[in-house]
Amino acid sequence: MFNQTDSKINGVGLGLKRELIPQIQAAFGNSTIANLNFVEIAPENWIEIGGKAAKQLDWFAERYPIACHGLCLSLGGLAPLDTIFLNQVKQFLQQYQIPLYTEHLSYSTDGYKGQQGYLYDLLPVPFTEEAVHYVAKRIRQTQDILGQRIGIENASFYVQAPISTMDELTFIKAVLTEADCLLHLDINNIYVNSVNFGHDLSDGLKADPIKIAQEFLRAIPGERIAYAHMAGHYQQAPDLLIDTHGADVIDPVWALLEEAYRLFGAFPTCLERDNNIPPLHVLMREVNKIADFQKHAKS
Repeated sequence: MFNQTDSKINGVGLGLKRELIPQIQAAFGNSTIANLNFVEIAPENWIEIGGKAAKQLDWFAERYPIACHGLCLSLGGLAPLDTIFLNQVKQFLQQYQIPLYTEHLSYSTDGYKGQQGYLYDLLPVPFTEEAVHYVAKRIRQTQDILGQRIGIENASFYVQAPISTMDELTFIKAVLTEADCLLHLDINNIYVNSVNFGHDLSDGLKADPIKIAQEFLRAIPGERIAYAHMAGHYQQAPDLLIDTHGADVIDPVWALLEEAYRLFGAFPTCLERDNNIPPLHVLMREVNKIADFQKHAKS
């Protein structure tokens, strides 16, 4: 049911961090990393890079499909889209034959007096009809420049805009439809938001976040899924999870992935680990677990 498109991204991927590069190169061709099918990079970290890093990227481009997941486009921001940067992204995608580019459904700039000031965080867009039209227009502009559809990722957030007039899922679906773009489904973010913003019950207790997350997942337009993220988070309080990508994936998030495969088929899935990065052989345990889930879903 997920969107196959003509992408070469399949199976299980891993975020390509600098410390992992020599480890993957040394293990290439070994059965220990046989389930590693693609790698994911942030284009901001690689565009116009030279020297040793450029040679490393060439090495990966010759051996693995690459997905690009952006960090700073600020689709919900007030400043005009950075078209110079987008044209750099277009050239980069073409140079390395990268089939897929995704970004966050959020904003990361303040747009003060028309200037592009970066906030170094991913902040939530208010869930309003006006914001749907605004963000969808910017996504369509991005797609026109790149000459291809992009994927937008459901973001984690920690405060709700008081002016919101719809829930997160309604907002996401409206943007997907109006922009005619793909969905980059973050499984962990669904769970994080279900804990942070679980519905209050009449007795003052919170509804079961697992049930909330499952309801969210079931209503996702599966035909728009390009690929997914799996990651760990930090529990700051019983009702506050922080999406750090710095810990192992927990059982409720694994259960959500298994349910997603049951609902939509075994779509490509990338393991994110941005902090407290263990050796490759440790990360491969979670990569292999995703691969096992995919095989079970296809059987």
